[in-house]
Amino acid sequence: MFWTVTLSILNGCAETARLFFLTLLFALPFGLLIAFGSMSRFRPLSVVTNVIVWIIRGTPLVLQLIIIFYGPGMWLDNNPWNFKDGRMAACIVAFVINYACYFSVIYRGGIEGVPMGQREAGEVLGMTKSQIFFKITLLQMVKRIVPPMSNEIITLVKDTSLARVIAITEIIKAGESFMKSSGITWPLFYTAVFYLVFVGILTILFGYIERKLSYFR
Repeated sequence: MFWTVTLSILNGCAETARLFFLTLLFALPFGLLIAFGSMSRFRPLSVVTNVIVWIIRGTPLVLQLIIIFYGPGMWLDNNPWNFKDGRMAACIVAFVINYACYFSVIYRGGIEGVPMGQREAGEVLGMTKSQIFFKITLLQMVKRIVPPMSNEIITLVKDTSLARVIAITEIIKAGESFMKSSGITWPLFYTAVFYLVFVGILTILFGYIERKLSYFR
């Protein structure tokens, strides 16, 4: 029974890992674009972007997931998620939008935290706006955002459990299935081990990154 449970949870862990890494792959760059939009000097763009970020951050991720997956099928003639891995695709879309908005706030804080004088110094030296951003602002922004970004990414690991709402068999759903089929509860507690390992690896990784970026002390 132990190996059966372990194998089932490992399959759920694969779905969790896929959701986690694909969310990061798209949400990290998308969040930077949203940050630029929210900081834009073009007032209509910044207002619309900030309102969207406010709505996404102010509503539960589980609600957004339900709306994105079930909404189109109820409002349109054809359900766009009616294909193989459609549930996972809808889940990724919901997670990317949600986390991109959270990341955008972190990016914005990191960018605005860089002293204006340093950017002005770059202009005096004849650097272009792109050179100032990549050679002055970006390097210091990365150092500033690592701690809050690491917290959000670790939260993402645990939020992947919400995928079960649309019947994706992630870690917890895989463990819970044995409660219904075999009447045993230990597999559900066993899932905590996998989360702790996942989070432990990320904690070590971010600790290493912070040490590497300590040159801005």
